[in-house]
Amino acid sequence: MKKIGIDARLYSQTGVGTYLKNLLYYLEKKELKDEFFYIYLMAEDYNRISFKNKNIIKRRVNYRWHSIGEQLGFAINLYLDNLDLMHFTYFSYPILYFKKFLATVHDTTPLLFKTGKASTKNKLIYNIKHLFFRLIIWCQIIRALRIITPTNTVKKQLINLYGKTISEKIIPIYEGVSYQIKKTKENKSLSKKFDSFFIYVGNFYPHKNVENLIKAFKNINKKYNLILLGPDDYFTKRILRCIDTSKSNDQTFLLKNPSLRDLVFFYKNAIAIIHPSLSEGFGLPLIEATYFNCPIIASDINVFKELLGNNYLSFNPSDVNDIGNKIKKFLERKPSFDYRNIISQYSFEKMTNETVKIYKEVLYGN
Repeated sequence: MKKIGIDARLYSQTGVGTYLKNLLYYLEKKELKDEFFYIYLMAEDYNRISFKNKNIIKRRVNYRWHSIGEQLGFAINLYLDNLDLMHFTYFSYPILYFKKFLATVHDTTPLLFKTGKASTKNKLIYNIKHLFFRLIIWCQIIRALRIITPTNTVKKQLINLYGKTISEKIIPIYEGVSYQIKKTKENKSLSKKFDSFFIYVGNFYPHKNVENLIKAFKNINKKYNLILLGPDDYFTKRILRCIDTSKSNDQTFLLKNPSLRDLVFFYKNAIAIIHPSLSEGFGLPLIEATYFNCPIIASDINVFKELLGNNYLSFNPSDVNDIGNKIKKFLERKPSFDYRNIISQYSFEKMTNETVKIYKEVLYGN
């Protein structure tokens, strides 16, 4: 019998949360004989999540990521459970944990951009925190027996940052469309409120570059709207201020915390999705868009080229004029894209199967 731990503390967060929900959903469907999985959840998730598979065991932890409690308390919990292998699913982990582990590194954006609330604080405090942050990531990258990335782009970025010696232990595994979205029906009542619109789906961190999108959209024909769909947090307030800076900007709307039913409606009925990000590790909203055959207009960055090839209209995300011109070009020519081959490449079920294979390779050496 082998005991494998999975860090699921970010279960309810965007991005990593979708990854975790699907990893655990498809893991529970597998026939688990000799492996027992210990799933580490924050208290709010522990109380509302249950597993029917007897080989999956919940563990309650109250240690948030990027905290002293994580470095001390979480490490102690893991040692007490005497795991044979631990899977850290985020780039924050207890550096005092020295037993076998593998890590999922979703992207290198935090190393390249100020992405969190720390970026809004005193520069000296931010720089000190960022120094510790980089140290923790370095420890994770160097010590992990295997590193899972969602794309080859992230693998190349990690090699550029940390050297070729880590190349062989990095395994890219594509993600997919969440089982929750696939099972959800659209909220058709929204058709009474919204018509002739483009969408952006995601959070509003600075590297997402949504401010440039808002600026670019001011020059688009007023009969078209831009609907921004994302969480309600500090950076959401910042985007709302950006929308409000121009009284004439009456075609951009922000909807906070949309339900899955709302998201499905917008994917199915949007003219196109626009994604102006400067950096990504994968791009879940774009893969979701292909599932609903929603045309894509997005940044000309390596990761999107890897995922989509030429099946999207690209722009320079740093050039507001280019963003606007490409939206106008799309409206003039109405290009169509064939996403059938793309959809078949991306699957959370496949991702889970490949991840379990890695667990077994590390544990049993086959």
